[in-house]
Amino acid sequence: MKRLIVLFALTLVTSWAYSDTGTILVFGDSISAGLGLSAPDQGWVALLQHKLQSEGYDYQVINASVSGETTAGGLARLPRALSLHHPSIVILELGANDGLRALPVDAMRGNLEQMAVAASAAGAQVLLLGIRIPPNYGLIYSEQFYSAYGQVAAKLHLHLVHFFLQDVALDGALMQSDGTHPNERGQPHLLQNAWLALQPMLHH
Repeated sequence: MKRLIVLFALTLVTSWAYSDTGTILVFGDSISAGLGLSAPDQGWVALLQHKLQSEGYDYQVINASVSGETTAGGLARLPRALSLHHPSIVILELGANDGLRALPVDAMRGNLEQMAVAASAAGAQVLLLGIRIPPNYGLIYSEQFYSAYGQVAAKLHLHLVHFFLQDVALDGALMQSDGTHPNERGQPHLLQNAWLALQPMLHH
């Protein structure tokens, strides 16, 4: 009987470890939640799952993104998401809504830092996806906002995509009519921008 209990415990430990090394948590806002797309499987997060499978990587992708989310909201939600999913990689895509509301950059930076620290403490690698906001918010604010991502990544030694919407944001053919969210044609470009930084973090 004791032997069966030990074997059961070992099975649980093995299963837990597999989950830890095979889960990618995407923690973002409407850009990653796929706002405005006609079907969820058109979004870059769904495309990421397909690419991982086609490239032979055995990871499960969990999309915990919420439209309208700020870094403060993300910071409040993250502990439960980490506890629930036990990710080995966290892709952090937040901050755009802070910028669009002209919230203080220092607060945004601090929230991103705290989320990255929490994810790292939970055993996850962190990929930070940087965002730019339009210059009509003021050049100084826009530059401070953009620089915050690089500062957080440098301080905490995180993997970083400097601008997640690179080659997408200024191309009308790849953006929705709101000028803020990429359309279906833009999603593969988002995936490629993330993939270049994500692939070195993966293990077969």
